[in-house]
Amino acid sequence: MTYQERVVRETTPAAPVDVVDRTTVVSPSGGELARRLIVLIFGIIQILIAARIVLLLLAAHPDNGLVSFIYQLSDLFVAPFNGIFNSDAVKAGRSVFDIAAVAALVGWTLLEAIIFWIVNLFRREPTI
Repeated sequence: MTYQERVVRETTPAAPVDVVDRTTVVSPSGGELARRLIVLIFGIIQILIAARIVLLLLAAHPDNGLVSFIYQLSDLFVAPFNGIFNSDAVKAGRSVFDIAAVAALVGWTLLEAIIFWIVNLFRREPTI
């Protein structure tokens, strides 16, 4: 964050004014850096799970390298939510609605919110 203050000096016969040119650079606090890191990590998790949901709904070919990579990586984050409901998926033809993945998306988002609340307890904002 950068705060700038600029005062221009104008000299007139009646009233001289001083010029002050200051630039203050304020680095983010530890709490702000933690908040940014949390957003990054949980954002990646949420994007992976959302991509999984969309790919399964569109019946993407699992032999494709990118599709396979997303399925394998997202399995790590969806696995704890398998078995919560009587059915983990609803199938219609080749399309699959992954209920466990939707539960995982909600669960990881709630965990992110809880971690935010904890980090905000220790976060100090600079006064301006």
